[in-house]
Amino acid sequence: MNKLRKLAGVLPAMALSAALAGCASMSERDKATAAGAAIGGVAGSVLTDGSVAGTVGGAAVGGVVGNQVGKKRER
Repeated sequence: MNKLRKLAGVLPAMALSAALAGCASMSERDKATAAGAAIGGVAGSVLTDGSVAGTVGGAAVGGVVGNQVGKKRER
């Protein structure tokens, strides 16, 4: 049951990253934001043992960090 819970926490981030992977017309900043959100969501899920709040929080923080990294790359 515990493994199923962890998987349920990771699946939304995986689905988001898979859905955004096909967006070839995205800018570098958009790609960095999406990648940051996906990585942050997985990391948040792992660190909080599959907590939905941890997954969503990690995705939010990762998205912000990715956005800022992408901003610096555009210059």
